[in-house]
Amino acid sequence: MIVEINGNPLDVELLGDDPQAPLLIAHHGAPGLGSKREPLAAFGHLADIFRVLVFDARGSGKSGDTPPFTHEQWVADIDALREWAGAERFVMAGGSYGGFLSMEYAIAHPDRLLALVLRDTAPDQGHDELALANARASARVEIDDEKLMRIMEGRVRDNDDFRDCWAEILPLYDFDFDPATLPERIASVDYHYATHNYAFSVNRHAYDVKPGLPGVSCPTLVTVGRADWITPVECSETIAELIPDSELVIFEKSGHSPPLEEPELFQSVVRRFLTERVLTAGR
Repeated sequence: MIVEINGNPLDVELLGDDPQAPLLIAHHGAPGLGSKREPLAAFGHLADIFRVLVFDARGSGKSGDTPPFTHEQWVADIDALREWAGAERFVMAGGSYGGFLSMEYAIAHPDRLLALVLRDTAPDQGHDELALANARASARVEIDDEKLMRIMEGRVRDNDDFRDCWAEILPLYDFDFDPATLPERIASVDYHYATHNYAFSVNRHAYDVKPGLPGVSCPTLVTVGRADWITPVECSETIAELIPDSELVIFEKSGHSPPLEEPELFQSVVRRFLTERVLTAGR
C-alpha cells in the first residue's frame, strides 16, 4: 500500500494477523537500488510472532523521490512509520546501508527500541579501502575500475549508467555465485541514481556512529557473512564491541546476505534471539 509519510509516498507492507503482537520495522540497504523485497525475505518469516513492517525507503523502489535523501530524513521516516503503525516501542532491523540507518535511529531514539538486529553493516567508512581491495582482487570477475569508482563514490551519470555499474559489481556479493541469475537480478531493480549519488557522495563522508554506539541500551544482534566483501567481518566486530548488550553471529557460508545464502540458519538465529530477548523477556 502507498502511505504518505513526511510529505512523500512510501510503498509499505505490514504483515502479521495479531494486532497485539510487537512491531518489527525492517529497513533495506542500497539507497536507490534496494527495496522491501530484501527485508521481506530476511524478516517476513517472523510475521507469526511480530507485526513485520517492510517498505521502500524515500528515493527507492516504488516510493516517491521527494528529497532530502539524508540520514536525518530517513530516520524521521522510520519514526513516522512507527507512529503510523501505532507502536510506542518496536524492534528495528536493517541490513547494509539499512544497518547504518538502524544504528542512527537507535542513537537518536534509544527509548523506542525493544531490540536491534543488524546484518552486514558498518559503523563508519573506515572499511572503504579494504572493500575496494577486495573487489579488485576478486578471482570471480575482472572489475572495470572506472565503473567501480563511479558507483562507490556516487558519481553515476543516470539510471542506465547506474544499471551498468551495478551489473559490474553484483557478482562480488555472493558466497556461491551463479552467473545465470544476473540478468533477472539486474532487471528486477528500480533504479534511482540521484538517491544513490547523494547517499554515497555526501552522506557517507559524514557517517560515523561509533561515538554513539556505547549508549545503545537495547539487546542487539549483529550478523555478517564471513565472505562479505563490502562490509567485512571486522566492521561487525567493531559494532559488537561497542554496543554493551550485543551478540555477534558470523555466517561461514555467506557473502553480503546470509538471509538469502543460509536462510534456515539465519532465520533460526534471529527467531531465537528475538524470542529470548523480546518475547520471553517481556512476560
